[in-house]
Amino acid sequence: MLDINSYLQITIGIMTIFSPFAAIPIFVNLTSSHSLREKNETAKTAAIAACVAGIISVFIGKNILVFFGISISSFKIAGGILLLLMAINMLNAKVPKAKSTKSELKEAKKKSVNIKEIAVVPLAIPLIAGPGAISTIIIYSEQSSSFSHLIIMGFIIMGLSVYIFFTLKMATFISKKLGITGINIISRVMGLILASISIEFITSGLLEVFPVLSIKAF
Repeated sequence: MLDINSYLQITIGIMTIFSPFAAIPIFVNLTSSHSLREKNETAKTAAIAACVAGIISVFIGKNILVFFGISISSFKIAGGILLLLMAINMLNAKVPKAKSTKSELKEAKKKSVNIKEIAVVPLAIPLIAGPGAISTIIIYSEQSSSFSHLIIMGFIIMGLSVYIFFTLKMATFISKKLGITGINIISRVMGLILASISIEFITSGLLEVFPVLSIKAF
């Protein structure tokens, strides 16, 4: 189990990538013809789906890595590279392709009459709980081997899911107030934070795979 400061850093780190802001323009677009009740239902379903994906990553993420024979060190490097690529896209105010492609969004628009379908795909997965978010959650979950750490991680995910719900619920209001420019500014700031986190993951993974790179080794 880690200290409070570490969990605060973990919360901020996951919040940066496990974020609904990238989904706001798409949410507004896909739910433009829906009633307020339907929009709220879509926001709730998306938040629950993202929460489930996050909690599954916390508790069985390590088992998946073991099944495929992947070490956490290698996963840190791979996850860090993925996050760095996503961060670069965010700094350029673009939706990362790892989150969603144009063809996927086009298909989602056709399915927008079905609230539950668009809430889960593409809003929850992959726009919110995409490969980058899942990688981040798994890496943070492996920072301690205690079961209490996993429980705390689960509570962090649930807390962030509440934040996701209220953000999507107010998506139309936020979109009108911030506009494209405002949302892009937030995206760029989060991209900068995400880039820093990705470098930490890559550096940590490289030092574990190649201990000789450590200054202490010289």
